[in-house]
Amino acid sequence: MDDTHTESVVARGLGFPRADGVTSPGLGWPMLESMSATLTPSVAAVSRETLDDEAPPIVDGPSPDLGTVGHVSRETNGAASSAGPTTSNRTTDDSEERAAIAASIPGADAHTPLAQAVAEDARKRITLSGRSVPRPARTRVLTVANQKGGVGKTTTTVNVAGALAQAGSTVLVVDLDPQGNASTALGIDHHSEVPSVYDVLVDGVEIEDVVQPCPDIPNLVCAPATIDLAGAEIELVSLVARETRLQKAIAGYVERRTAAGERLDYVLVDCPPSLGLLTVNAFVAASEVFIPIQCEYYALEGLSQLLKNIELIRSHLNPALHVSTILLTMHDARTRLSAQVADEVRSHFGRETLRATVPRSVRISEAPSHGQTVMTYDPNSSGALCYLEAAVELAERGAPETEDNR
Repeated sequence: MDDTHTESVVARGLGFPRADGVTSPGLGWPMLESMSATLTPSVAAVSRETLDDEAPPIVDGPSPDLGTVGHVSRETNGAASSAGPTTSNRTTDDSEERAAIAASIPGADAHTPLAQAVAEDARKRITLSGRSVPRPARTRVLTVANQKGGVGKTTTTVNVAGALAQAGSTVLVVDLDPQGNASTALGIDHHSEVPSVYDVLVDGVEIEDVVQPCPDIPNLVCAPATIDLAGAEIELVSLVARETRLQKAIAGYVERRTAAGERLDYVLVDCPPSLGLLTVNAFVAASEVFIPIQCEYYALEGLSQLLKNIELIRSHLNPALHVSTILLTMHDARTRLSAQVADEVRSHFGRETLRATVPRSVRISEAPSHGQTVMTYDPNSSGALCYLEAAVELAERGAPETEDNR
């Protein structure tokens, strides 16, 4: 389309056409003229590009672009430092305005699945990006577990943690998998000489002596795993109170941070794909279980065994343990199998299952190779938006009903 055409101007962003005189949001979708008149200047100027002279000027300083999630990457670490506090101080006063903008995006029918996906991503980006989440009344400790491998435990742990931290929460990730994939995704060193969770479990080292800050995301720290953790299962057998060692370490760390005025909002424990002593420690340390379920039959088969083990832990070691959250991962809307698995899970665990689902995404798979989560690697991708949606829903479920502690 010719940008100089006088009757039809290409809207900024994705290049969708708009009529003259109608302000478009950052994604380039057409808006109602009455709605555009009520937009604040910061919302009306969300695009970084100006393809015509009528575009509103972009103010100096950090961009209020709704199309970015965290404004952070390793290459722009300086900007990341300033973006973190800005994100955490934002309020949700503009939620109605965001909802109105998202509702103005035109729909698409089933014959245009690509347009449907683009429209849905646009709504999520406008509604969720840059917003803060309510803080829990007390530190929430969640164990991310599923004894079946390859269902997205580590991916879910690091991306939900990253999304929560970008929204202003303080988060600790405990990497309890000897493979150390969560440490890799967060850009944390975890070679054999690095102090790790192994030292916490076996030698009684305090967690603050092993945690490392995530270089890309403020408010996010990680207790890394090293290959030494592979031998911890055997070494723990002969130790006193072997099942409660992680619980005592986390409880002490949370208490000391609270006393220092640096309260921790979330602790996410990434478990290995097994039901050994490491996973038992994770179950005893947490009050909530967060289960990622791949949208395939084998994942359903393994879920029943996992629930039996959770019930055993509740009966003998941790009466407060319960399944609070289930997230459907690797969802493929094009297949009947994914839809059937999703329906089956929701029919049995409707209250626990998040509305958000995570699709198969190349960006999600690429991010760890760059030592990043998808939240910083490609914050505008569908995978990042889905994990952001899941994190917001997780936070809102655990928020106090009558207390605004933000």
